[in-house]
Amino acid sequence: MKSIITVLGTDKVGIIAKVCNYLAETNVNILDISQTIVSGYFNMMMIVDISNPTKAFEVMSADLEAIGNDLGVIIKMQHEDIFNCMHRI
Repeated sequence: MKSIITVLGTDKVGIIAKVCNYLAETNVNILDISQTIVSGYFNMMMIVDISNPTKAFEVMSADLEAIGNDLGVIIKMQHEDIFNCMHRI
């Protein structure tokens, strides 16, 4: 089972570290990651494996949102199927 995590906001030190540390703590493996910084704005998209997490999806999503609030960025976690349906033309 896969999930898409997106992070958007003003660039600052520690964004990737905090997100990756949380994912490691919850047994979520990063399958693919892309990040860019354009004129000081940080944008990251991750595809992660949520086959065997230590927390429920809803808890992880809320935790990541809280981490984003602490960092001053927006973090969203969506199931891959929902993400694909939302972005299908």
